[in-house]
Amino acid sequence: MNFRTIIEPFRIKSVEGVKFTRADERAAALREAGYNVFRLRAEDVLIDLLTDSGTGAMSAAQWGALMQGDESYAGSRSFYRFEQVVSDLTGFRHIIPTHQGRAAERILFHTVLKPGDLVPNNNHFDTTRANIEVERAEARDCVIPEGLVPSLIHPFKGNVDLEALQALLERDADRVPLVMVTVTNNSGGGQPVSLENLRGVRALCDRYGKPLFLDACRFAENAYFIKIREAGQGSRTPREIAREMFALADGCTMSAKKDGLANIGGFLALNDDAWAEQARNLLILTEGFPTYGGLAGYDLEAIARGLEEVVEEPYLRYRIRSIEYLGDKVVAGGVPIIQPAGGHAIYVDARALLPHIPPLEYPGIAFANALYLEAGVRAVEIGTVMFGLHPDGTETPAAMDLVRLAVPRRVYTQSHIDYVAEGVLEVARLKQSLRGYRIVASPRVLRHFTARFEPL
Repeated sequence: MNFRTIIEPFRIKSVEGVKFTRADERAAALREAGYNVFRLRAEDVLIDLLTDSGTGAMSAAQWGALMQGDESYAGSRSFYRFEQVVSDLTGFRHIIPTHQGRAAERILFHTVLKPGDLVPNNNHFDTTRANIEVERAEARDCVIPEGLVPSLIHPFKGNVDLEALQALLERDADRVPLVMVTVTNNSGGGQPVSLENLRGVRALCDRYGKPLFLDACRFAENAYFIKIREAGQGSRTPREIAREMFALADGCTMSAKKDGLANIGGFLALNDDAWAEQARNLLILTEGFPTYGGLAGYDLEAIARGLEEVVEEPYLRYRIRSIEYLGDKVVAGGVPIIQPAGGHAIYVDARALLPHIPPLEYPGIAFANALYLEAGVRAVEIGTVMFGLHPDGTETPAAMDLVRLAVPRRVYTQSHIDYVAEGVLEVARLKQSLRGYRIVASPRVLRHFTARFEPL
């Protein structure tokens, strides 16, 4: 049907009320939170776009699957259902459940890295980078130059710069235990990676004898972008494309809180027998027995069903189009964003919108706080606060200062998104009145989660 209206491919069977607040109440809440929206009480947020991780709505089939959960400590029936679904999708031999994606990252990197190692990626996200750096290794970004120009239109801005990767491997191959690619590329605006590019990365990994791992949190969204944007892929199903993506790799980390359509969970999947044995030993020490990995049996059931649902084309068509719809509305109002719109979020270019606020005064924090104050909408800074602090304690501006509006899966309707767009446009109207922030307290690692700020 060739209608323009976005229609959700589901019906609503249960609802949850939201709390409306006054501007003075939001100002008090933000002040109490140290001007860090991570520290707000969720009940004081009207529309929560802080993250799409674990915040989605589960389907009736997933809720039904919860009742099938086998809570046995070892050898749970639910684990074997989960293992079969993940194995059929990814093709990897070893499936290791974890309580979420960062646990999979920690186990992988603690298993394979040593001090001085180097891990290239298109763009590492925050926990990926932190889990590499805590092992005293280096996380190196190798995204294509187009991926660092927010206004530039390119169908696959998440692609790896193959020339840069080749030069890195030529110079430092002995320091590289594995190569990673994040699909879609979260830090770079939720931008997809093409199959052609993944094949190019695979060829370089083969030439230099390096395993390739995917950060596969949003693999299904990436597969759908390939279907609609890459030549020769339009007749294939998202599942078929996803299976080829995984077939080009030697393993993956996965947060099932994104394209697993679940509220908790993740996994590490890989082919290397020795690495898998070491990873399971660490899993037992820190997460749980290998057939539950920190998850309840009902969580394993929900993830298994979610991985089946997420590659359904009606869902992915709705998901990608609804994000594009929000991007279209704010761009029409003159707000600069990373273009084209990402798969799970739009990313406001706070540095371009607020050029009077220097990067080290955190324009992304200024925009995110103003959006909460004006509209009760919570978003997150993806910029100098998140990526500007280096392991040696020095700080430099990040490559971009963005604010991510990440839309939870199957939670908000079109009217919610229209309201969000109004809020973004209102903040843009007030942009000259916004001022920067300084940090008054923060941890040394992943400071954006808990830092406290004060306005300048």
